[in-house]
Amino acid sequence: MTPPTSIYLHIPFCKHRCAYCDFNTYAGQEAMIPAYVEALIKEIEWLGKRLPFTNYQSTQTIFFGGGTPSLLSESQFDSVMSALSSAFTLSASAEVTIEANPGTISPEKLDAIRKAGINRISFGVQSTVTEELQMLERSHDFFTVIDAVTTARKAGFDNLNLDLIYALPEQTLQSWQTTVKRILELEPEHISAYALTLEHGTPFGRWSQRGLLPIPDPDLAADMYEWTMDYLATSGYTQYEISNWAKQSAEDRRLKAEAPAFACHHNIQYWRSLPYFGLGAGAHGYAGGYRYSNALRIKTYIDRLTNSEISNLPFPISPAAVNHHKQTQQDDISDYMINNLRLVNAGIADSDFRSRFGAGLLEIFPKEIDELIRTGLLEKKTSDGSEVFRLTKRGRLLGNQVFMRFVN
Repeated sequence: MTPPTSIYLHIPFCKHRCAYCDFNTYAGQEAMIPAYVEALIKEIEWLGKRLPFTNYQSTQTIFFGGGTPSLLSESQFDSVMSALSSAFTLSASAEVTIEANPGTISPEKLDAIRKAGINRISFGVQSTVTEELQMLERSHDFFTVIDAVTTARKAGFDNLNLDLIYALPEQTLQSWQTTVKRILELEPEHISAYALTLEHGTPFGRWSQRGLLPIPDPDLAADMYEWTMDYLATSGYTQYEISNWAKQSAEDRRLKAEAPAFACHHNIQYWRSLPYFGLGAGAHGYAGGYRYSNALRIKTYIDRLTNSEISNLPFPISPAAVNHHKQTQQDDISDYMINNLRLVNAGIADSDFRSRFGAGLLEIFPKEIDELIRTGLLEKKTSDGSEVFRLTKRGRLLGNQVFMRFVN
């Protein structure tokens, strides 16, 4: 039986596109939001009409990403959530997340989206240091973050994530420690911390190539990451994924949970290589044995859903898709290894690997596993009668070197 699925909806609008951003986002096109929401609802309906002919069960997570999804109006959120409820069977306990910039919310908007069914917010904080926020071209300061968290709590949100970025140009270990300590004073249920990457095609990428922006020191980035792992562990947070920590509850401790209750269950769907539908411009999906991606540009996305007469596409490919690939078993194995090893507590259980692919992990990757254990990047333990392989603390620092061993 196919497991419960997840839904990702991409909202590609921003007031300002930050110089480091490599996501599919567009500034100054807010006038297209109404038409975009209509197209998004059409894609939801298109997929929903085909679900009865599949064996997919209930939807357990929904994630509004961007861009800045909080730019949608209250009525637009309500329309999208109503379309989702009509097209899909939503679990009564579904986790519904929205990404938001701290300066784009109000008490009225938070009350409205809470009533629409959204129960988790991920705030893009990035830093609490004024100079770093200015360098990142963020429009908020730390006082705005405090106000956003306080307002969200008053609106009834009890599941908040705060996104952070480290290894910024000219950032010091001390300033990073200041950010983390300030964030902990806000008592978020979840913290995500990602190292800055200077992507090609972004202003940051171009400036660094021309010597106008200092390249972050990889040794300092490693020191920041190691300190974060140790400090959050002593502050009541469980690191369940390479870049993600969740507040540990008494029940988590009692059950010795590998994924805390406040973990981002939507992202766990990705890391467990389980099916999810990607809706919206530039969204990616994985279901029905296919990986696919939608048109990037807003107008192209709208046009494909408004004017397309295509009806013979394989499930779950919609008229918005511009690429789709039928996965081979080797594709799925490689994706499984790269995704599941990111779960630093759970790792990969040989019993789960065998049930999916019909062979044991050591039968498929004997040399790779042996070498990674010998070099101290993987460790083996036994859990519930199955061998489990997971990254060591050193392996978390050098994760890409581990993942490369399992790529086709």
